[in-house]
Amino acid sequence: MDELTWRTSSYSGGNGDCVEVASSPTEVLVRDTKDRPGGTLTFTSEQWRALGRKLA
Repeated sequence: MDELTWRTSSYSGGNGDCVEVASSPTEVLVRDTKDRPGGTLTFTSEQWRALGRKLA
């Protein structure tokens, strides 16, 4: 996979408990800013949109 550009999710509360997201053409990846090497969740674009709708 090409180098990803990570950004803080707009759903993070700004209190230090943040997640970062990175997008590829087919996936959205999510990781904890406090434990970046600890693992990454991978969603399809549709799964990510569905999660955003549930959180809104």
